[in-house]
Amino acid sequence: MFHRRSIAVSLRDNGYAREARTDKRVVRQIMQNGSERQAMSIPWAMEMKAVSGEDPSRLVQTLTGAILASGGWVLSRGANDSGMVSMLFEFERQACVEIYSLLIAAGLDLSQTGHIRFTELCQCTRSNQQDCGTEIASIDLEIQTFPVEAAGRSAGSKAA
Repeated sequence: MFHRRSIAVSLRDNGYAREARTDKRVVRQIMQNGSERQAMSIPWAMEMKAVSGEDPSRLVQTLTGAILASGGWVLSRGANDSGMVSMLFEFERQACVEIYSLLIAAGLDLSQTGHIRFTELCQCTRSNQQDCGTEIASIDLEIQTFPVEAAGRSAGSKAA
Protein backbone atom coordinates (compact mmCIF):
# COMPACT_ATOMS: atom_id res chain seq x y z
CA MET A 1 0.00 0.00 0.00
CA PHE A 2 1.47 3.35 -1.07
CA HIS A 3 0.47 6.86 -0.07
CA ARG A 4 0.59 9.53 -2.72
CA ARG A 5 2.96 12.41 -1.87
CA SER A 6 1.97 15.94 -2.58
CA ILE A 7 4.29 17.92 -4.84
CA ALA A 8 3.67 20.97 -2.66
CA VAL A 9 6.01 21.74 0.21
CA SER A 10 4.66 23.52 3.26
CA LEU A 11 6.94 26.35 4.34
CA ARG A 12 7.65 27.25 7.92
CA ASP A 13 5.97 30.36 9.34
CA ASN A 14 3.56 31.00 6.50
CA GLY A 15 0.20 29.57 5.61
CA TYR A 16 0.70 28.70 1.96
CA ALA A 17 2.56 26.00 0.07
CA ARG A 18 4.60 26.13 -3.10
CA GLU A 19 5.81 23.60 -5.60
CA ALA A 20 9.16 21.99 -4.73
CA ARG A 21 11.93 23.08 -7.13
CA THR A 22 15.68 23.30 -7.14
CA ASP A 23 18.22 25.42 -8.94
CA LYS A 24 21.13 23.01 -8.70
CA ARG A 25 20.97 19.42 -9.87
CA VAL A 26 24.52 18.86 -11.03
CA VAL A 27 26.27 18.16 -7.74
CA ARG A 28 26.83 14.46 -7.39
CA GLN A 29 27.77 12.38 -4.44
CA ILE A 30 29.38 9.04 -4.94
CA MET A 31 27.91 6.50 -2.56
CA GLN A 32 29.43 3.14 -1.76
CA ASN A 33 26.91 0.36 -2.39
CA GLY A 34 28.48 -3.00 -1.62
CA SER A 35 31.33 -3.53 -4.06
CA GLU A 36 29.96 -1.19 -6.72
CA ARG A 37 29.75 2.57 -6.67
CA GLN A 38 26.74 4.42 -7.89
CA ALA A 39 26.28 8.15 -8.41
CA MET A 40 23.39 9.82 -6.69
CA SER A 41 22.36 13.37 -7.47
CA ILE A 42 22.11 15.48 -4.32
CA PRO A 43 21.79 19.26 -4.66
CA TRP A 44 24.52 21.07 -2.74
CA ALA A 45 26.30 18.07 -1.22
CA MET A 46 29.83 19.37 -0.71
CA GLU A 47 33.12 18.03 0.58
CA MET A 48 35.44 20.62 2.11
CA LYS A 49 38.86 20.70 3.72
CA ALA A 50 40.16 23.18 6.27
CA VAL A 51 42.94 23.72 8.80
CA SER A 52 42.73 25.16 12.31
CA GLY A 53 44.99 26.05 15.20
CA GLU A 54 42.36 25.02 17.76
CA ASP A 55 42.37 21.97 20.01
CA PRO A 56 40.42 19.18 18.19
CA SER A 57 38.02 18.38 21.07
CA ARG A 58 37.29 22.05 21.69
CA LEU A 59 36.80 22.64 17.95
CA VAL A 60 34.30 19.77 17.65
CA GLN A 61 32.36 21.08 20.65
CA THR A 62 32.36 24.69 19.37
CA LEU A 63 31.32 23.78 15.82
CA THR A 64 28.62 21.37 16.98
CA GLY A 65 27.05 23.97 19.28
CA ALA A 66 27.21 26.71 16.65
CA ILE A 67 25.72 24.53 13.89
CA LEU A 68 22.88 23.39 16.13
CA ALA A 69 22.23 26.97 17.29
CA SER A 70 21.97 28.03 13.63
CA GLY A 71 19.29 25.43 12.94
CA GLY A 72 21.60 22.85 11.36
CA TRP A 73 21.90 19.12 12.03
CA VAL A 74 25.19 17.41 12.90
CA LEU A 75 24.97 13.90 11.43
CA SER A 76 28.41 12.69 12.51
CA ARG A 77 31.52 14.10 14.14
CA GLY A 78 34.80 12.87 15.45
CA ALA A 79 38.53 13.40 15.85
CA ASN A 80 41.47 11.03 15.66
CA ASP A 81 44.87 10.99 17.39
CA SER A 82 46.60 12.79 14.52
CA GLY A 83 44.37 15.86 14.98
CA MET A 84 42.06 15.23 12.01
CA VAL A 85 38.47 16.31 12.73
CA SER A 86 35.61 15.03 10.57
CA MET A 87 32.11 16.47 10.59
CA LEU A 88 29.08 15.76 8.44
CA PHE A 89 26.29 18.31 8.85
CA GLU A 90 23.27 19.68 7.04
CA PHE A 91 21.34 22.94 7.11
CA GLU A 92 18.61 24.78 5.25
CA ARG A 93 20.10 26.85 2.48
CA GLN A 94 18.55 30.06 3.85
CA ALA A 95 21.08 29.77 6.74
CA CYS A 96 24.14 29.47 4.46
CA VAL A 97 25.62 32.90 5.29
CA GLU A 98 25.26 32.21 9.02
CA ILE A 99 26.87 28.76 8.68
CA TYR A 100 29.71 30.16 6.55
CA SER A 101 30.28 32.92 9.12
CA LEU A 102 30.35 30.54 12.07
CA LEU A 103 32.95 28.32 10.39
CA ILE A 104 35.23 31.32 9.91
CA ALA A 105 34.49 32.65 13.43
CA ALA A 106 35.45 29.25 14.87
CA GLY A 107 38.94 29.74 13.44
CA LEU A 108 38.74 27.52 10.37
CA ASP A 109 40.90 28.32 7.38
CA LEU A 110 38.89 26.80 4.54
CA SER A 111 40.59 25.74 1.33
CA GLN A 112 40.22 28.04 -1.67
CA THR A 113 37.74 25.58 -3.19
CA GLY A 114 35.74 25.60 0.05
CA HIS A 115 35.48 29.39 -0.02
CA ILE A 116 34.43 29.34 -3.67
CA ARG A 117 31.77 26.66 -3.11
CA PHE A 118 30.32 28.43 -0.07
CA THR A 119 30.25 31.73 -1.98
CA GLU A 120 28.43 30.03 -4.88
CA LEU A 121 25.93 28.48 -2.47
CA CYS A 122 25.22 31.78 -0.70
CA GLN A 123 24.90 33.79 -3.93
CA CYS A 124 22.70 31.17 -5.59
CA THR A 125 20.48 30.92 -2.51
CA ARG A 126 20.20 34.70 -2.22
CA SER A 127 19.17 35.11 -5.86
CA ASN A 128 16.65 32.24 -5.66
CA GLN A 129 15.44 32.58 -2.05
CA GLN A 130 11.79 32.01 -2.96
CA ASP A 131 12.53 28.75 -4.78
CA CYS A 132 15.30 27.10 -2.80
CA GLY A 133 15.68 28.68 0.66
CA THR A 134 14.28 25.61 2.42
CA GLU A 135 16.34 23.07 0.46
CA ILE A 136 18.99 21.21 2.42
CA ALA A 137 22.73 21.66 1.92
CA SER A 138 25.10 18.95 3.16
CA ILE A 139 28.75 19.53 4.10
CA ASP A 140 31.32 16.78 4.67
CA LEU A 141 34.10 18.73 6.39
CA GLU A 142 37.63 17.50 7.15
CA ILE A 143 39.74 19.72 9.38
CA GLN A 144 43.43 19.19 10.08
CA THR A 145 44.22 20.77 13.42
CA PHE A 146 47.56 22.10 14.60
CA PRO A 147 46.85 23.18 18.20
CA VAL A 148 48.82 26.30 19.15
CA GLU A 149 49.54 25.04 22.69
CA ALA A 150 51.08 21.81 21.38
CA ALA A 151 53.14 23.72 18.81
CA GLY A 152 54.36 26.09 21.53
CA ARG A 153 55.34 23.22 23.85
CA SER A 154 57.26 21.38 21.14
CA ALA A 155 59.10 24.58 20.13
CA GLY A 156 59.93 25.23 23.81
CA SER A 157 61.26 21.70 24.36
CA LYS A 158 63.50 21.96 21.26
CA ALA A 159 65.01 25.18 22.57
CA ALA A 160 65.86 23.61 25.95
